[in-house]
Amino acid sequence: MFDRLIAFSVRNRLLVVVVAALLAAYGGYVLTRIPVDVFPDLNRPTVTIFTEAPGLAPDEVELLVTVPLETAVNGAAGVERVRSMSGIGLSLIFVEFGWETDIYRARQIVGEKVAEVTPSLPREARPFLGPVSSIMGQIMAIGLTSENPAVSPMELRTLADWDLRRRLMSIPGVSQVTVMGGDVRQYQVLVDPVKLAANHVSLHEVQTAIDESNVNSSGGFLPDAHSEMLIRNLARVETADDLASTVVKVLPDGSKILLGQLAEVREGPALHKRGDAGIDGKPGVILTVQKQPGADTVSLTRKIEAELEVIAASLPEGVRVHADIFRQSNFIERAVHNVVEALRDGSLMVAIVLFIFLLNFRTTAITLTAIPLSLLVTFIVFKLSGLGINTMTLGGLAVAIGELVDDAIVDVENVFRRLRENRHAAQPRPVLDVVVSASREIRNSIVYATVLVVLVFLPLFALQGIEGRIFTPLAIAYIVSILASLIVSLTVTPALCALLLPRMKRMEHRSDGWLVRRIKAAEARLLDLGFAAPKRVYLAAGALFAAALFTLPSLGREFLPEFNEGSITAFVVSAPGTSLEESNRISRIAEQLLSGVPEARTIARRTGRAEGDEHVLEVNTTEIEFELEPSDRSKSEILADIRERLSALPGVGVSVGQPISHRIDHLLSGVQAQIAIKIFGDDLEELRRLAADVRDAVSGVRGLTDIQIERVTLVPQVHVRFDRTKCAAYGLRPGEAALYTGMALKGVEATEVLEGQRSFDVVLRLTDEARQDLDAIRNIPIDTLSGELVPLGLVAEVSEAMGPNMINRENAQRRIYVSANAAGRDLVSTVQEAQRAVAAKVVFPEGYFVTYGGQFESEAGASRLILLLGAFSLAAMFFVLYMQFRSTAFAAQVMLNIPLAFVGAVFGVKFFSGGVLSVASLVGFIALTGIAARNGIMMITHYLHLMREEGMKFDRAMIVRGTQERVVPVLMTALTAGLALFPLLLGADQPGKEILHPVAVVIFCGLFSSTLLDLVVRPLVFWQYGRRAAERLVSQAFTGKPTNTRTS
Repeated sequence: MFDRLIAFSVRNRLLVVVVAALLAAYGGYVLTRIPVDVFPDLNRPTVTIFTEAPGLAPDEVELLVTVPLETAVNGAAGVERVRSMSGIGLSLIFVEFGWETDIYRARQIVGEKVAEVTPSLPREARPFLGPVSSIMGQIMAIGLTSENPAVSPMELRTLADWDLRRRLMSIPGVSQVTVMGGDVRQYQVLVDPVKLAANHVSLHEVQTAIDESNVNSSGGFLPDAHSEMLIRNLARVETADDLASTVVKVLPDGSKILLGQLAEVREGPALHKRGDAGIDGKPGVILTVQKQPGADTVSLTRKIEAELEVIAASLPEGVRVHADIFRQSNFIERAVHNVVEALRDGSLMVAIVLFIFLLNFRTTAITLTAIPLSLLVTFIVFKLSGLGINTMTLGGLAVAIGELVDDAIVDVENVFRRLRENRHAAQPRPVLDVVVSASREIRNSIVYATVLVVLVFLPLFALQGIEGRIFTPLAIAYIVSILASLIVSLTVTPALCALLLPRMKRMEHRSDGWLVRRIKAAEARLLDLGFAAPKRVYLAAGALFAAALFTLPSLGREFLPEFNEGSITAFVVSAPGTSLEESNRISRIAEQLLSGVPEARTIARRTGRAEGDEHVLEVNTTEIEFELEPSDRSKSEILADIRERLSALPGVGVSVGQPISHRIDHLLSGVQAQIAIKIFGDDLEELRRLAADVRDAVSGVRGLTDIQIERVTLVPQVHVRFDRTKCAAYGLRPGEAALYTGMALKGVEATEVLEGQRSFDVVLRLTDEARQDLDAIRNIPIDTLSGELVPLGLVAEVSEAMGPNMINRENAQRRIYVSANAAGRDLVSTVQEAQRAVAAKVVFPEGYFVTYGGQFESEAGASRLILLLGAFSLAAMFFVLYMQFRSTAFAAQVMLNIPLAFVGAVFGVKFFSGGVLSVASLVGFIALTGIAARNGIMMITHYLHLMREEGMKFDRAMIVRGTQERVVPVLMTALTAGLALFPLLLGADQPGKEILHPVAVVIFCGLFSSTLLDLVVRPLVFWQYGRRAAERLVSQAFTGKPTNTRTS
């Protein structure tokens, strides 16, 4: 089939070139329409169940809401992990599905399970599903501040809620916009309990009056002879004065009690504020934008920014929009730009290498044609398969860029040499026949070499979790581009050779160029030395391999290299029970400390939790984000500076990292840190004790930083415990009394006021004075069934107590964690030392156990899978090589390149990757395995060709000639593959290159060692151990006997 394809391409060379040009043009068109992102899709299918349960404490939320919902969804198809948080009046459940699950199918499954359980939940608890998004979908944070004294924090928040948020939500691709900070506007009815008692009015009567006074209705239609008019009954409240004039009760004497006589009616900031925000030390509002799955981050960000420019022009004077707090597309654009530059520079270095060796523009141009054609065909495949452009797909192309010309190099070099020989032959053959036969001569080696490369990448398709999501697109890009280059080498390259090479003037010269002559002479001298002392060569190669094996255990291990996002996220956590006002004070100090960081741009903070946000942060937790200006300081220096500055805050926990990295950590373990030590058990007090013991045990581990215990602890509470006997004596039902008390103390949304398209809640609650202490609470009047009002203290005991601030669960068990990051040391050895410390110093009672999650867990799983499947790939490679050569000896000789490449790769990791082996490094080893085997195929195939086609005997002269004729293409392929990676070796901490740098180091250094050793070791091994197999294969070729018998 391939022979016919080559012959067809040469005979129809103009047609092939035209089709290739059209395909390239279409690829260029497609390239402009492929979405761009920083990473492949990392949005794990996760469904969030929100349940507001007003008035319930965390343990009640857990028992009555969280556990029933957890039980329902835990058995659902495709569910892999269920995490939950039960807080004060709030239950959040995160249902994580397998990566292959369709998110809408997952939502359907969860929705059905929730619907089954909802009737059994408390009346006030109504669960709903969060928006279709992901923690990795947060693409932008936008700030809003005012320098105009006339624009209050409440008006600023109103602008954010009703203008900015609505307009941003209307942009296609935006999934959710959460707003935090400022003051939410409310209409408040603050009832005086003394006036209630004096007028014999209950709180229920007040609520009913407010609700019934705020209704519009229809009176039908008023017809006349030719038309009709709609009758509207307009009775909605429009102002606070309207509310105050509402009649609550009519006395027997006809007098009226108005709402304004019982309560203070006003507009004001929300009564129950659980979050706040600031920008550069000033009060502000922050909007966090989440994208829909599959949306193009860069183009969506540009649409958002365009809309913000329009919005900014219509805002009140002095109100400023900050679009530079967090912008994920900054990292994307820098990362993609850096990788594109690496592609460009790699291609340039390939061109330089080719020209130096070939010393001819035509041959260089023909060979280089493989790069743009292969890349553009790959982009067409991306479009058809739904892949986008990101650092990993571009990284796969960057890794492959030098190999895209390998097949063309071998083909062009062989065609050129055969055409030159034919020019000086006594009876020259037709030129087209020479081109076809020269291309066929190396066809088998090219095809089998490509098959090997594809085989070694197959383990990447078996990777699970986030590592599979990251590296599988790299493998797809690499394989597709390599296969595209194979097709180009079998079609376009022979066609261009037939068009451009036959009439070259250089064909008149019998000799090679000066560089080629010197390389061949050096190789001959090298072989002479090797033939003179083969044992020394083997001993030296064996010693290097043994040294690499000895070095391997000393390498550190980590999951992924650290990113350089250009943004910082810092968490400042005060003691549980800290008020929002105190958290704001502490966080403002933190802002001031961070403002001294030279690289810091706009500093934004969020304290507590935004309404409707799935990030469960108590009011004692502050998240600070800011982007960094370019600087001479390294990322690690900046992080260390930030930690040192925040250490001045007494009594708080601090964790410092980067936004995307934090979200990846959260995706892996549910914890925003690299390391999550999770402790499971039933009793919260025992869990807290064990967490403290674990923290103390690991505090001395070198490399651990930002060590924190999850802030699950007891906080002060007020318990109102109803006495059923006393309630019965006064005609009270305890449950109704409890709801009544909740309405009086916490408040209830009685109705809403509409202003145009805006709506504002009307909240009914007692005055602050009526709930300022325990005595005031005891005097709250309670409405009985008889209509009598009795003080709460007569029917209930009101006392102080302690209770949990939250209860966290994972896979149906209570859980607490100790989180930490690794700094200045590799992740795996750090965690292993922490495991030993915990095992030696902490005793877990029966029913309690510890697990280690985060990047450590993912690294272990990915490494095991890669090593296991790598062994199968090696076996498959051996089988393919045996099918090509029909000889176990030759298959083994080709695979000899793998340990030779291993030598350079290990030392490359040791000295150029910080001595740390990551999953990215293992991917580099996978790629290196296939690349290194290619040269062995080329060399051995040519030895056999000289014996079969040119009748040479198996002797040193044949091996020397074969090696000399192949040394140039072998060096060219190695140099192009290696030097194409050189741009990735430089600037290892540049955005986009962090993951690709370890891959490039392994391949570059492995190619260096395998090529140098291969030019000496392989000819010697073939000379000493290949005679019998070679002569048998040649004999079978001449006699026509079947060649599928085993040769050794």
